[in-house]
This record gives sequence, C-alpha cells and structure tokens, in this order.
Amino acid sequence: MVSNTFIILTARNEADRLGATLQALAAAFPGAPVWVGDDGSNDGTAQIALAGGAAVQRSEHCIGKGGAATLTAQRALESLRPPAESIAVLCDGDLGSSATELAQLLKPLERGEADLAVAVFAARVGGGLGLAVGFARWAIRRRCGLRLQAPISGQRALRVATLQDVLPFARGFGMEIGMTIDAARAGHRVCEVALDLEHRASGRTFAGFAHRGRQLLDFIRVYRERA
Repeated sequence: MVSNTFIILTARNEADRLGATLQALAAAFPGAPVWVGDDGSNDGTAQIALAGGAAVQRSEHCIGKGGAATLTAQRALESLRPPAESIAVLCDGDLGSSATELAQLLKPLERGEADLAVAVFAARVGGGLGLAVGFARWAIRRRCGLRLQAPISGQRALRVATLQDVLPFARGFGMEIGMTIDAARAGHRVCEVALDLEHRASGRTFAGFAHRGRQLLDFIRVYRERA
C-alpha cells in the first residue's frame, strides 16, 4: 500500500450509507486522510463524516458535485501539500462496504502503467436506457480519442500531478467527463479497472429519469466547453 495516499469523497444526503463507506475506506487505506465534500446535505452527512474521522468541506447549499469536489480537493492539497507522485482516490459516499475494492485502483499507478485509473462496476446496478452514458462515451472519444466503458464513474485514483492538471473540475455531473478529457489532453495515461462495487442506483422511475436528464445536460455543456 502506498503510504502517501489520501481520499476525496463527495456526498449529498448519504447519511445512511456514509458510515459504512468510511469504515471500508479505513480498512482499504489504513492511515490515509479522508476529506469529505458535503454538497449541501440536509441530513446528518456532515456529522457522520466528522464522527468517522474525516475532514469536512461543507457547502451550505447544493453547488453540484463538480463544485463540491473542487473545493474539497483544493483544501486537501493546501493542507497536505503532497508530492506530485502521491495518489488521490476520488469516490462517492454511497459505496458502503464495497469501498474496500478501491484499493485495487492503486495497482496500475504503482506499476507505472497509468496516471488515472477509473473503476468499472463489474455488475450493473439500476440505470436507465443508456442515453446519458452513451453520450458520455461519444463525447470523450470525440474530444480526446479515448474509448471508455465507464466514462462517468466517480471512483478514480490519480497522481497528484494529474489532479493538479484537471482542477478545477467541470461543474455538476460533468466532472468525470471533463476530468478524463483534460487528463488525456495533458498527456496523462488513463486506464479502467473492473471492481465489485455497489452503490445507490437510480432506477427507471420519474426521479431516476429526471436525474439522468440533468446529467445529460451537464455532459452536453462539458462537451461544448472543451471544443
């Protein structure tokens, strides 16, 4: 295990799963500092994060995943001042006990095979018709030539030098697409790793389709901004 690893976790109203996620991260990355970006939660997310030993960057209102992650990453870098070869693990707060799998993301970086490793969920959980993900794959391919299976996966590991090149993250749900395009354009190597992860999936409900509609709008904006 790389000793100079730190974790940036984003969450919004994840009080019911965050505790288990933090416990799993502590088991997977012993001693690694955890920074939680609380995107305007109105439940006990911030309190659970603090109780779990994490540093918390809290927004009083929702500013979107990309904005929350940017503020949290910047605060972590300012506080830790890690060397360029250190590794940042980015993840969501709803992974629960499956977050232990994220340790596998470090291997391609440790072997010198990649600068940014993206987790692919080995088993699909929930989801809609695939329009948003399909557009994300197309957008990344068009903008930087990469063909990814999991273009919007928020579970990632990257070197600090790479992290600095992709900050600030794109706004909202466009964070991962923008990060991937920016990393590839800066010459960083990107790979994918299949992991047995679980998360809170949005199903084929009105709320689920509305969520994916917001995602798609953010994806389109990022695609246009990186023309």
